[in-house]
Amino acid sequence: MGRDVSYVIDGVEYIGYLAEPSGSGTTSGVLVCHEGPGLDDHAKMRADRLAELGHVAFALDYHGGGKPVPFDEMMPKLVALIQSPDETRKRAKAGLAQLLAHPRVDHKRVASIGYCFGGTMSLELARDGVDLAAVVGFHSGLGTSKPAAAGAISAKVLVCIGADDPMIPVEQRNAFEAEMKAAGCDWRLYVFGGAEHSFTNKNADLMERPGIKYDAPTDDRSWRAMLDFFSEVF
Repeated sequence: MGRDVSYVIDGVEYIGYLAEPSGSGTTSGVLVCHEGPGLDDHAKMRADRLAELGHVAFALDYHGGGKPVPFDEMMPKLVALIQSPDETRKRAKAGLAQLLAHPRVDHKRVASIGYCFGGTMSLELARDGVDLAAVVGFHSGLGTSKPAAAGAISAKVLVCIGADDPMIPVEQRNAFEAEMKAAGCDWRLYVFGGAEHSFTNKNADLMERPGIKYDAPTDDRSWRAMLDFFSEVF
């Protein structure tokens, strides 16, 4: 089991979740960025799984308070972050700093992964040129108002998207591909047939919203794609 870690951004308390592997000595570190509603069991479970695989994992909190927020509060928070890539990057870097402060983390073997807007947040770290080995997005929004400059991205990039995700239309995927090509980075985009938004979250169906649905095969396939990616970059 992991533990809560409190940190402060601009006078506001954020509460992340740290999961540590057994053993001793330095190892790789993975930042986990939660879905739009907030830090919940889904992100914490991913951090725990990563720790079981030998990584130090820190699930950040980008809303504050360390817990999910009601839907009517979530949307204004997300819109504000979408409209301000700089604020998104600041909150991501604050979470990353908590991970990098862990004494067992090898700073040359660090990745950031994220789900939904958390995937977007991870991509914003890459766009900002943060020194990461890898960035992974699961059903993540691909758009940005501050695209990467040529040569800015040092991390290798993997994005896993559902072909039937209404929140990430083909046009957005095409624009992302063009951005990655222009940036000149090492990137890959996997599109999974039949999968919709939030395909990794077993509780997605409880939202009862069109286009949001858990898909077990895609959840498993995308996780294995990430593990294969990590075996390459780490």
